[in-house]
Amino acid sequence: MLIAFSVSPSGAADADGSVSDAVADAVRVVRESGLPNRTDAMFTTIEGGWDECMDVVKRACAAVGEHSGRVGLVLKADIRPGHTGELDGKVARLEAALAAKLHGKDGADAPPS
Repeated sequence: MLIAFSVSPSGAADADGSVSDAVADAVRVVRESGLPNRTDAMFTTIEGGWDECMDVVKRACAAVGEHSGRVGLVLKADIRPGHTGELDGKVARLEAALAAKLHGKDGADAPPS
């Protein structure tokens, strides 16, 4: 399973309106979890089983909650039992399909994402 989530304090976490410290605490929880993960400008994506992923999300929310009495969470999940390595696998299949299109192939042989 892949879970992409964004967690932040509702309202400014510090005097200059930044939420960076709060978000950094959430990302620290993710990285210390040992689950495969990737953070970009909008979301952090983790890969693992249902219970272990949801535990990380819960702990990340608690870390942000230390900065604010109210926390916002946006979460999207790709629940695909029996599949692992999808954090990189989905991107690799996309890149292969794009390369096939660039080289005039229709991409019909590309594996499903």
